[in-house]
Amino acid sequence: MELLLLEWFIALVVAVFGINYLLVRRNLKYGHQWPGPPAFPLIGCYYLYFNKSPEDVLNFIHGLNVKYGKLFCVWIGTRLALFCTNTRDSETVLSSQKLITKSELYKFLVPWLGNGLLLSTDQKWFNKRKIITPAFHFKILEQFIEVFNRQSGILVQKLKPEATGQLVNIYPYVTLAALDVICETAMGTAINAQTDAESKYVKAVTELSYLLTGRFVKVWQRSDFLFNLSPDRRRQDKVIKILHNFTTNIIRSRRQELMEKGGNQGILGDDSIGSKTKMAFLDVLLQATIDGRPLTDKEIQEEVDTFMFEGHDTTTIAIAFTLLLLARHKDVQEKVYKEVTEIIGTNLDTPVTYRNLQDMKYLEMVIKESLRLYPPVPIIGRKFTEKTTIDGKTVPENSNFNLGIILMHRDPTLFENPERFDPERFNPERTMEQSSPYAYIPFSAGPRNCIGQKFAMLELKSTISKVIRHYRLTEAGPEPTLIVQLTLKPKDGLKIAFVPRF
Repeated sequence: MELLLLEWFIALVVAVFGINYLLVRRNLKYGHQWPGPPAFPLIGCYYLYFNKSPEDVLNFIHGLNVKYGKLFCVWIGTRLALFCTNTRDSETVLSSQKLITKSELYKFLVPWLGNGLLLSTDQKWFNKRKIITPAFHFKILEQFIEVFNRQSGILVQKLKPEATGQLVNIYPYVTLAALDVICETAMGTAINAQTDAESKYVKAVTELSYLLTGRFVKVWQRSDFLFNLSPDRRRQDKVIKILHNFTTNIIRSRRQELMEKGGNQGILGDDSIGSKTKMAFLDVLLQATIDGRPLTDKEIQEEVDTFMFEGHDTTTIAIAFTLLLLARHKDVQEKVYKEVTEIIGTNLDTPVTYRNLQDMKYLEMVIKESLRLYPPVPIIGRKFTEKTTIDGKTVPENSNFNLGIILMHRDPTLFENPERFDPERFNPERTMEQSSPYAYIPFSAGPRNCIGQKFAMLELKSTISKVIRHYRLTEAGPEPTLIVQLTLKPKDGLKIAFVPRF
């Protein structure tokens, strides 16, 4: 019996290595077209990742970039993965109407976000993009300014006890403020994340973020098979159920209200968008159709959950890092303060308006420079579902293509003195340094660019201007250790010191 089991085990090992050899042999001719570290049977380049902590990732990728150039390859098992930091090949991929499938790293989000705009592809993605676009009409965005004002007002009050001139981690405060904003604008429902520490929804979002982070940190959990055997899988199912139930209940409630007011009217026209009735993104989705039919509760839930994920994490990162940079650069901070007070005045109770935010040109330059140095999504990826040509070379199907945005943004051939914080780079009166529009892509570019970038810029301006009106940022903590988990994160938070301006 033991001999039979041993024979079966040997046969299995031989079969696995045989299949691996055939797959590698099939793709090897393609992999030789680009430089990269040596790969081994079955494991490919996985040996490179052993003993690598999350904070090592950026330095590790930067090292490979320096050693092998701006387009190199690594083998993930039997699969080829290209890593790119040049504008020419980035443009080829990002501008394509066909190469729009997200890379496999995004699969961790599927249980939560399903087939929403972030993760869908092909015709399904095109349909979703079309129906969601009206949700970002400027007349709807204009209605959200009141939410920005109110939630940033709560944020400055929460920061008040910390305004002692001592370093404090502002990241948790900004996270809850951004979560309040996106929940109210996406669903039209307040969750009071900043004031209700016991909110089940807030706790579930926090827990899920922790679990998703774990799948990046614990390499073995990247395998669905191993993750499904772990206790973390059961915890994930539990918190996702809380999130989905919350969203679904709101959708059903809002749909019922809509039906009582006259039923589904189809895609909103300009008259509806310009009406005085305050709308959330959810209301636009409830009145949208695909091929003449209303969206199902499941389809709407996927989009609302996608708004929640994309809308709070990335804006948190952008707000926090911009405040950190302003704390480091007092001259820039005072120029921002001067611009904001010239537009709004010094009365702290004066609410900001849509026009006010549009007029904050210097603050916008500051934010853009912050996004250059600390892009919230530092690396983006595509999966090629068919053979593709890059720079005249064939890339096999099922390969992954990764774009190192953070490395491009700090490339001295694209930006002079790239480590220097210089908002004037984005002065519209100054000729831009970079030769390609694909050198600066904090919101990605091409057909899959961030649909919410105008919303994000308004929220960033509103929140940052509110903080700067109330507080003088006096000191910045040490440069944070950066980790990459789909988004850019400060490992131990972001510390700044501040005091009241009045």
